[in-house]
Amino acid sequence: MNNLVKDTLSAQASQNPLDFNTPALQRQRRLRAIKDRLARWYVTIGGLAVLGAITLIFFYLGHVVFPMFQGADIERHQAVQPAWLGEQGAPLYLSVEEQNQVGMRIGAAGSVQFFTVGTGEPLHKVDLPLPEQVHIQVIGEDTPGQRRLALGLSNGQVLVIQHDYKTTWPDNKKTITPQLSFPFGEAPITLDPQGRALDVVTLNLNRGALLLAGATGTELHALRLEKSENLFTGESSLDEQRLNLPQLAEPIRQVLLDPRHLWLYAFSGQASADVFDLRRKQLNGRYKLASQGAEVSTATSLLGGVSLMVGDSKGGIGQWFMVRDGEGKAELKLIRSFQLADQPIVQIVPEQRRKGFLALDSAGNLGVFHSTAHRTLLTEPVVEGRSLAALSPRADELVLESPAGLARVRIDNPHPEISWSSLWGKVWYENYDKPDYVWQSTSANSDFEPKMSLSPLAFGTLKAAFYAMLLAAPLAVCAAIYTAYFMAPAMRKKVKPVIELMEALPTVILGFFAGLFLAPFVENHLPGIFSLLLLMPFGILLAAYLWSRLPESIRLRVPDGWEGALLIPVVILVGTFCLSISGHLENWFFGGDMRLWLSNDLGIAFDQRNALVVGLAMGFAVIPNIYSIAEDAVFSVPKSLTLGSLALGATPWQTLSRVVILTASPGIFSALMIGMGRAVGETMIVLMATGNTPIMDMNIFEGMRTLAANVAVEMPESEVGSTHYRVLFLAALVLLSFTFVMNTLAELIRQRLRGKYASL
Repeated sequence: MNNLVKDTLSAQASQNPLDFNTPALQRQRRLRAIKDRLARWYVTIGGLAVLGAITLIFFYLGHVVFPMFQGADIERHQAVQPAWLGEQGAPLYLSVEEQNQVGMRIGAAGSVQFFTVGTGEPLHKVDLPLPEQVHIQVIGEDTPGQRRLALGLSNGQVLVIQHDYKTTWPDNKKTITPQLSFPFGEAPITLDPQGRALDVVTLNLNRGALLLAGATGTELHALRLEKSENLFTGESSLDEQRLNLPQLAEPIRQVLLDPRHLWLYAFSGQASADVFDLRRKQLNGRYKLASQGAEVSTATSLLGGVSLMVGDSKGGIGQWFMVRDGEGKAELKLIRSFQLADQPIVQIVPEQRRKGFLALDSAGNLGVFHSTAHRTLLTEPVVEGRSLAALSPRADELVLESPAGLARVRIDNPHPEISWSSLWGKVWYENYDKPDYVWQSTSANSDFEPKMSLSPLAFGTLKAAFYAMLLAAPLAVCAAIYTAYFMAPAMRKKVKPVIELMEALPTVILGFFAGLFLAPFVENHLPGIFSLLLLMPFGILLAAYLWSRLPESIRLRVPDGWEGALLIPVVILVGTFCLSISGHLENWFFGGDMRLWLSNDLGIAFDQRNALVVGLAMGFAVIPNIYSIAEDAVFSVPKSLTLGSLALGATPWQTLSRVVILTASPGIFSALMIGMGRAVGETMIVLMATGNTPIMDMNIFEGMRTLAANVAVEMPESEVGSTHYRVLFLAALVLLSFTFVMNTLAELIRQRLRGKYASL
């Protein structure tokens, strides 16, 4: 019978063979091929687009950051020889206003000439009210940007003048009108009572008090003037106070003043300076400022007047300012050194809005430098022989007077404040007693020295990530292992979605909660928080031990995989107990105030919004990422490996530690790296849960500032294209590079782990 059926079916098949080339099947195959081709192109284009986007991000950030590390450029203009130049006598002072249109020149003849910078055309001439038979001997200048001058006369008197520039728009045409004023009257002020010609003179105005200083030979003169106004008559008068300073042994060649009226610097001899304490009216010390075999050729104050820039006869320039030593005594210290060429420095011109300066030597070489960045941006010859130079307030144009006439040099130097050493190394800032890592990008003071070290920001980023991972990594990984390996499937279906749902909570809400509730709560319950961290593991282990000692009849009533639910009341009880005894612990061991005990007895600083709060809040945000990936990795381990290990006599713990975790290690490692990347790039939690203090201290009770938070805080305030703006882009580039390198290394390690344990 069977043979008959087979023969019948074979006969029918031979009579009606199956046709696999029908039009319908052909259309289906063509459609499938088109779909396969489209999917392949879609995936390829999508992958290349992602790589291209990442590459473009790197290129864009690099495009914004790269200009900071370029040097300065100059453009020379042809010198002009105006007719009035020879009539004014030898040049004593030269200046340029902000728009680079009007210049001012003071000659030995005793007149002030205002002129057009581009052509040298005379605009306005002012004859100074000098006594008869008296001429200008020397000119001293206030701190950069003040436009205030002291004219030292040949009769021992000083005339204080100030030059300003008024901008008007008559008939929609920009007009700059120069103005010359006498803030302390047109009558010269007597500085040397004996009427001798002043060799050097300087001045400084601080809070309405004018301090004049000068020298005649080896004798110093200092005079303090304060204006007082009669409230009834409106008349003003000058109150004079003469400061008696010791006489020096050598002729004084230059005098400079501290803008706070604390110090007077007298350059005497060939290579030394004497520093006088104006409060005590005594000599603070004598300091050698030039290197062996060199002489001090010129000196000037940097913007703000704190730093002294001292040039020598060998082309070297040193930056000096007063610092406190270990015993609290102030001393003049060499901070940085620069080198222009090998010719004597004849003039140092400080910038009026930055801590940069220009230097000219006797051979006509020009050097462009920045003090804080310790950076030489340009060294190039600009004139032949000696010259007198003036730098515009914007530091974009230099006017030089030499035997060839008036010459203009355009300067392109937009970002001198940045160097690798200022970004990543310790920098000795003004008014600091030692070099340090500091981030302080803005200040209300125009003399501010920008401090843009990325080191404290990078340190804060790693610190926040470290404390967050310290909490999140063990909890998330252990929870993932327990959920995937020990927990009952029905319970796992409820627990895993709840934990993954935590990831949907906005980080701004977590930061808001951490800053307004968690931070003060932790501060008020410090003993309870630490006892909770210590007692919780012991409480869980004790509960597990007691559970193992219960009769088997009781333990078997709980289904396999549901034992974890029994820990819920244990966790609640231990947490409640620890927080309830917090006040008692604080009274028993810390005198009623643990924060005060940490600060006074242990010397540990405490901020309310600190790394502990960040670790708790950001750890809570990172746990779902690590848990979800690690749990999938453990759950994906083939059951055949687990059952085979158990069948060979291994215990569940041995199977877990020697088979399951090793097989899932690539996925667990990936989870940790992704969690680390999330912690490094977190912004809102760190922004709201810390004091945003850029300090380098691993103290868990102090805050930090991270790269991401710093960009979020300061980017809206930065001027587009400014150095501050570009440094923030550099911070973003550093953060992106860090995460890119870390993820790349993580992928390499993951691939090695996968290859190593693939044979299991």
